[in-house]
Amino acid sequence: MIHHRMYWAVELTLFALVLILFSSLARGAAHGPSIHADKSHVIQHWSAQKRRDAIPRDLFIDGRGLGYMRNSVGGFTPYGHDMGVHQLPIPQGKPVGGGDNISPSIASLDPAQGQEISDSHLFSASVSDASGVRSVEFVIEYPDGVSTQNFNAVDMGNNLWGANLQGFSDGNWRWWVVATDSTKRGGNRATSQITDFIVSASGPSEPPPQGTISNAQWTQGGAVQMAAGRIYFEMPANKKWKGPWDGYVCSGTVVVDSTLGRSVILTAAHCAYDDVNKAFARNVLFIPNQANTSGTSTDTNCNNDPIGCWAPSFAVVDENWSTNTFPNNAAWDYAYYVVNDTGAHQGPVGSSDSLEFMAGAMALSFDPPFVDDSVPGPSSIDYTHALGYSYSFDPNFMYCAQDMTLEGTHNWWLASCELSGGASGGPWVQPMVDGNGPVISVNSWGYTTSSGMAGPKLSDSSAQCLFTMAVATDWQVIPNAQGEAGLVQVCP
Repeated sequence: MIHHRMYWAVELTLFALVLILFSSLARGAAHGPSIHADKSHVIQHWSAQKRRDAIPRDLFIDGRGLGYMRNSVGGFTPYGHDMGVHQLPIPQGKPVGGGDNISPSIASLDPAQGQEISDSHLFSASVSDASGVRSVEFVIEYPDGVSTQNFNAVDMGNNLWGANLQGFSDGNWRWWVVATDSTKRGGNRATSQITDFIVSASGPSEPPPQGTISNAQWTQGGAVQMAAGRIYFEMPANKKWKGPWDGYVCSGTVVVDSTLGRSVILTAAHCAYDDVNKAFARNVLFIPNQANTSGTSTDTNCNNDPIGCWAPSFAVVDENWSTNTFPNNAAWDYAYYVVNDTGAHQGPVGSSDSLEFMAGAMALSFDPPFVDDSVPGPSSIDYTHALGYSYSFDPNFMYCAQDMTLEGTHNWWLASCELSGGASGGPWVQPMVDGNGPVISVNSWGYTTSSGMAGPKLSDSSAQCLFTMAVATDWQVIPNAQGEAGLVQVCP
């Protein structure tokens, strides 16, 4: 009997070990391959509060050629400079003690009350003061009645101050003048009366170009539905990197790289590297096809997204982007995030942990696309789709489409595109066939005063050189410290 007891004891012990092993394997199958600790930290970092605080990182250019970023309340924040801070009218200043205590005289505003102008106009006003005029600003209020933008006027002689402003869209606008004289202790300041004017840029009855889609929800599915996604990331609030790191959102697209062990996401450089504070983004998270989340809006639950979330390892940008500041580097506003095919994924279990395998990938074209072929509408060869994730219509995947033209030397242009915040870095596809096609550019920037989206040229640029670095660079040579997780590449 003793021998029988020993036999059954051994048998039960072995049976228990088998149960433990089976249970462990079952748990592994349920949760998929283990995620690396640093990538798990990124996913855990994006709490519900941090997600709510993140804002779109969208760039704009004003009529003077200065850069701005849209802020959390819908206005514009100067980007890389301190000019043109948006503000409401400044009350008539109190006299400065001693000497001249009379504020400048402001008259003869052009455009005058109720005047109609086109999309560009030479704004001017007569400003005079016995002590001399130190500065004159023209404040433009947008048709929304909230957003404003300041422009520094120049002395045109004979007390006339002016600024040639452009890019206005149709609507009812307002403006006023703020002038400061040359007396000590800040000078005396005066503010003119608010003056209404009307913009009729293209004529009230002119229809949009044939086939133009300004901003609509993408419902056609296809490869772009799966490969494109939302990107969460953080950028430093100052050049010392010691203060807060602010949360942002952009869009990106998985592109074909034909390389084992990694996947590549195309996005805008301003969504990967802060050219003002000179730092790579940190805590980067990519969520493909988030429009089909089972949640009601964007959240931090990777398990309710169709295939989950991935944490990229590093980014690649052109040196010209990193050493200059927007908009002087707009021609190089393209970048790549590189994702490890193991240990970077969290979410529903699939047949692979590879981002490219699970989300699919779109072809990346470095050949010159078709542009301005003079044939209007969707059947023309230059008809182009631009897509991206919007915070205004969260969690929808949005798009615009029309014939593509040029804006300057280095940018493609979709003149009627009105994709809203968060679309930066999303793909431009030409031609789009059944939700698929070659990616030729990304959403880059717009003007502060009108519709339209610019995209950098991937053809005849360094974009292909950067892509080669993204697929070939050894993981071990990339720094992993915050703000340094990337490669600044010098390309011919």
